[in-house]
Amino acid sequence: MSSDGMPLTFDVVVYPAAELRGELRAQPSKNYTTRYLLAAALAEGETRVVGVATSEDAGAMLRCLRDWGAGVELVGQDAVIRGFNAQPRAGVTLDPGNAGAVARFLMGVAALTSQTTFVTDYADSLGKRPQGDLLDALERLGAKVKSNDGKLPVSISGPVRGGPLEVSAERSSQYASALMFLGPLLPSGLDLRLTGEIKSYAPLRQTLDTLSAFGVRATASADLSRISIPGGQAYRSGKTGQPGRMLVPGDYPGSAALLAAAALLPGELRLSNLRENDLQGEKEAVAVLREMGADIVREGDSLTVRGGQPLRAVIRDGDTFTDAVQALTAAAAYAGGTTTWDNVYTLRLKECDRISDTRRELEKLGLSAAETRDSLSVTGAARLAGGVTADGHGDHRMIMLLTLLGLRAEAPVTITGAHHIRKSYPMFFRHLEQLGARFDYLPTGTH
Repeated sequence: MSSDGMPLTFDVVVYPAAELRGELRAQPSKNYTTRYLLAAALAEGETRVVGVATSEDAGAMLRCLRDWGAGVELVGQDAVIRGFNAQPRAGVTLDPGNAGAVARFLMGVAALTSQTTFVTDYADSLGKRPQGDLLDALERLGAKVKSNDGKLPVSISGPVRGGPLEVSAERSSQYASALMFLGPLLPSGLDLRLTGEIKSYAPLRQTLDTLSAFGVRATASADLSRISIPGGQAYRSGKTGQPGRMLVPGDYPGSAALLAAAALLPGELRLSNLRENDLQGEKEAVAVLREMGADIVREGDSLTVRGGQPLRAVIRDGDTFTDAVQALTAAAAYAGGTTTWDNVYTLRLKECDRISDTRRELEKLGLSAAETRDSLSVTGAARLAGGVTADGHGDHRMIMLLTLLGLRAEAPVTITGAHHIRKSYPMFFRHLEQLGARFDYLPTGTH
């Protein structure tokens, strides 16, 4: 059994729910947790990262930072990091598991070492995800790179000096973020130019926010196509000689699934720890659900959803809230009309192809769905029969989507590989149980 009381690997049976009702505190942000942990390790001295996420991604970052020479101590819900002062241990092999952002952020910093190798046991997921744009950029800075045709395993050797650099932002913003973490530590800094159509502005702003929080100077154009980071800087989280303290905000991507679930069913959910001025793009999920007809009221850092209202279809550019698209698709599945998420090509480059694989799972459940290269559409239905087995595709966001559909179906829905929810939201099923949902957890291969 896992520490969460569930089998290590399991499928889940989702039973129809009559209502969802209660209060929850949003889990800590996965995106901010990984950024704060990395910046803390790059700093000198001790930083207490308060309220870290318990996801597999956070665990992967902590594991890799420890292997690189950082001191890591978990104290309750906090992580105390003793930084290696921008001098990660060389000759180390790092395994980021299935955490794409963790792998990319660390690849950028690996240029500070004489050699770091990256491997993964997830050959069919992270092992297939492209890293070439980042690796090419590091090579132009002078790094020596060996890879499997731009994919893991990857070996990176420095040194690099910095200076002007272009990197494509077409596939992912994570390449640019990786270089931004590296930039202040280079003698010449970085004058970064992002080429192509920039995807996912919000994570770039989160990286800039993290740099600022750790005392790093950086300037960016309004459209984020130019980012200038002076060299010779140091990461600092506290006053000289004093430990730093960084508070992780609540997680909007995972919370989008709870908000959508609460909108779909009668009842009332009060969800706290969600800052109104947060830089996470998935905060936009609140506005999208309201546009669809959901009754959502904000009071400070809390949101209250009064569920069961009729929902209507929308057409939206989904690039600003990429990690909430799956959760919002569940709401769209029960909304009147056809909802389309445009400009979401990067969904194809996640743990699974979140466009084609989602379309197939929606059709398996009896819904009408369509796709283009960079869009996903679903026509809402008044009812779903359920009574089917759906494939979670090893993707935490897909598992959230299928769970929400099952909560309002007329018969139970079984989701395979549901343990992959731990990648970003280990308490997802437990939180829904606190609101009144019911699940059965079946060890893989026992049914």
